[in-house]
Amino acid sequence: MTDEGRKQDGKAAGAPGDGEDHRATETEGTDSPVHEEARAGGETPPAETGSDDGPEDAGADSDSDHAPVEDLNQVLAEARRAAQDNLDRALRAQAELENVRRRAERDLQNAHKFALERFVSELLPVKDSLELGLSASTEKGASVESIAEGVELTLRMLEQAMEKFGITVVDPAGEPFNPEFHQAMTMQQSDTAESGTVLTVVQKGYLLNERLVRPAMVIVAK
Repeated sequence: MTDEGRKQDGKAAGAPGDGEDHRATETEGTDSPVHEEARAGGETPPAETGSDDGPEDAGADSDSDHAPVEDLNQVLAEARRAAQDNLDRALRAQAELENVRRRAERDLQNAHKFALERFVSELLPVKDSLELGLSASTEKGASVESIAEGVELTLRMLEQAMEKFGITVVDPAGEPFNPEFHQAMTMQQSDTAESGTVLTVVQKGYLLNERLVRPAMVIVAK
């Protein structure tokens, strides 16, 4: 047998084998577990996709990302406005307190300067009366009685002015000696006064609204 005849015989003998291998491959490709389950359930296998996130999902995520940022910007802007309002109110309150402090200092200074204004206005008529009495005493025909009457009138005016401002006289003649309001100059034997009482008032004392301004200078009996 020639070489060409042997080749043909080999092809004829190998042809059925090749066909069986091809059918086996097709059978394995179609009878995979996925296809068998699909045929058993009557469903078509799902088509494969390259990615779960499509263009629409990406756009939705982008919008959802922008929304919180815009909310945060709005909250931040409101917080800044509130902070600025609080700062303005604090500055106004501080300025008002400074004005109140300055007014208080000015009022206090004026009170110290002009505390005696009313008292001075009450003393001016007394001064005028003294000047008139002095002028009358130098005129011809002035009598001691008229001068004494003018002095008594002036003294009464002075006492009224002092009483308006809470100034009272301490004149303890015949009263028991009180070291809180009296100052003893000396002690003197007396048959008419009890021991420890004021015999003579050398100089009267004065109180300002019940506060001792000057004690009365007295002589005390022993």
